[in-house]
Amino acid sequence: MSRNRFTMPAAVSAAALALLTLSACGGSDGASDPAPGAAAGGAAKPAAGAVIKIADSPVGKILVDESGRTLYGFTKDKPGSSRCDADCIAVWPALTSAKDVTPGTGVQPDLLKEAKLGEGAEQAVYGDWPLYYYVGDATAGDVNGQGLDGEWFVVAADGKLVKKAV
Repeated sequence: MSRNRFTMPAAVSAAALALLTLSACGGSDGASDPAPGAAAGGAAKPAAGAVIKIADSPVGKILVDESGRTLYGFTKDKPGSSRCDADCIAVWPALTSAKDVTPGTGVQPDLLKEAKLGEGAEQAVYGDWPLYYYVGDATAGDVNGQGLDGEWFVVAADGKLVKKAV
């Protein structure tokens, strides 16, 4: 009997996550977009210090963190500042760090910067792109967020968004 009690909430939760994943950040006209950096409150807990490196992927050499998790850029961002609001951050958590982000293998140090988000955290920026994870990437090397809504793309070693399809 207790099994049935949890079946419906689990199904509803899964459906809600799927809906959020499909709709977050995709259709905003910018009218409710926050001021640059305002999304900090919804960002993931800052890491002590992150390392960004280059890895091979189905779309070429891209940025990943020290665990091999893919990093993305959002086409609605302004150079060096995030336009991803709280709903967006729930699906696309920002790469934040309480300490300096370190360039790893293949990363061009002159392209790596940080933008203040508040609460002592800073979001990593590469080239002009604030960096994000995608909650739909379950393991290192996944690129499931590539091209979503025509706005989310992996970031290449040269700091540009890779717009190839997977």
